[in-house]
Amino acid sequence: MQLGIRLHDVIKLPLEQRLQVVKEQDFTCAHVALSKVISEFPVGNEALTPGLAMYLKRRFYENEIDFAVLGCYLNLAHPDPIQLKKITDTYIAHLRFASLLGCGVVGTETGCPNPEYRYEPACRGEEAYQTLAANLRPVVEAAERLGVLIAIEPVRNHIIYDAKRARRLLDEIASPNLAVILDPVNLLGIDNYEHQTEVLEEAISLLGEETAVIHIKDYNVVGDALVSCAAGFGVFNYEPLIRFIKQRKPYIHCTLEDTKPENAVAARVHIQTLWDNM
Repeated sequence: MQLGIRLHDVIKLPLEQRLQVVKEQDFTCAHVALSKVISEFPVGNEALTPGLAMYLKRRFYENEIDFAVLGCYLNLAHPDPIQLKKITDTYIAHLRFASLLGCGVVGTETGCPNPEYRYEPACRGEEAYQTLAANLRPVVEAAERLGVLIAIEPVRNHIIYDAKRARRLLDEIASPNLAVILDPVNLLGIDNYEHQTEVLEEAISLLGEETAVIHIKDYNVVGDALVSCAAGFGVFNYEPLIRFIKQRKPYIHCTLEDTKPENAVAARVHIQTLWDNM
């Protein structure tokens, strides 16, 4: 596997210095949300030119870091058509930019049917599902035209909240350019964390073929909530995930999440040790 990190979890520095830190910490790929890591120049849609893409490619190549995920985590179920048009345009701009970057995937979560992007019971209803599917289709069609993968990340409090619903969406859209970012902890909630191994094994069974990237983090139970944290600092059982990677996903990009500058290396070492010992 290729272990990486979210670039915005690295110590706050200008981009070129951040990439040097990533290399020094022995990560080999990165999940990049442009607006969260670049403040020294604009990164709006109009800024995503071929020249900027080639500049970024050089900087990543010099530091031997793969551009694993270009994050575009906006609400594709936004109820305001004007805002939805802006969101769709931003996805397509990111897909075009990813094609110039040679980026692994453009990553997205699956939204909520309200402007606040917050959980409500309607997230699990059929209407929200149909809204998401309809709004995702033109984005997937753009990915097909540009030869890029768009990867959805199921999250317990979003419209695609479990592996079964993700499988349904994959089957109904039926595009080779629609992939999955598998984040096992994001499939867990207070109602199912005690069955974490079964939840992960179901996700592997249903989504393993389309899994293009893996996010790795941990969690602890605090009161009536799950609180995510860096790998190795919680109670998650990684064994089925490591086995899946070893058996079926050679050299897949696996990016750590919810690390802090002071524990990122420890989290990487924890996962690498589990790998080495299996």
